[in-house]
Amino acid sequence: MGTVITIASLSGGQGKTTISFFLSKYLATKGKVLACDIDPQANLTFFLGYDLGSTEASAYELITGEIEPHHCIYWSHNNAQLHIIPTDDGLAKAQEFLSSSGMGALVLKSRIAQIKEQFEFIIIDSPPSRTQLALTALGAADVVIIPVETHVKGINSLLRTLELLDGLNTLGQVTPKILGVIPFRDRWIGRTQQRQSREAIAIMREIALERGFTVFNSLIESERYKQAIDKGILLDALGYPELMIPFQQIEVALCQIQH
Repeated sequence: MGTVITIASLSGGQGKTTISFFLSKYLATKGKVLACDIDPQANLTFFLGYDLGSTEASAYELITGEIEPHHCIYWSHNNAQLHIIPTDDGLAKAQEFLSSSGMGALVLKSRIAQIKEQFEFIIIDSPPSRTQLALTALGAADVVIIPVETHVKGINSLLRTLELLDGLNTLGQVTPKILGVIPFRDRWIGRTQQRQSREAIAIMREIALERGFTVFNSLIESERYKQAIDKGILLDALGYPELMIPFQQIEVALCQIQH
């Protein structure tokens, strides 16, 4: 049965969709992967090259239960191992459904349970705010990865995300494991790391040590990520295999918890 990985952060600009894209594409070279877009901005759907038709089932129908989950799944272009549950801005209407359900945090978990055994990994890109959609994305997770910009805004977002997870755990609604954090937009000039990035990552490591999770290698500030996304390819195919190290580290960590 597959591992559900939610990429979560309560602020925008933290790299959630960038990480969801590369992790989905990379893990699809290892096994069957489902990328699930639970952000009404629909950036992951766009990045993976899926054009959602007006009559096609999407993440909205998945959450509301209007259609069986397997009817919401589509192949991603040019990769038979990578599948997607796409979305569009209409997903925002699911907020009311989740609020009135009484168990909104567990709705997506119950839907995904019906298709979980079909995939080795299910990756959920969640919205960057404390909404019912974010709660249900966390509620579905076996593990959570938190991207954190190497800036004071990123540290604040990390603390808010951890606070939300603690609150959900206290209520007994969800108990996902925090797999780790990924520093995002780690800024370097030549071989010198900028002080702001260095200090932010040091704080991340202190928090991680206290709470017992990993700080993966950072995603440096680079146009290479955008170039790879625009081409729909991985960074090693673009000629930068060293930029894939954080995703390789995540794969190792996932294999450790699966066995």
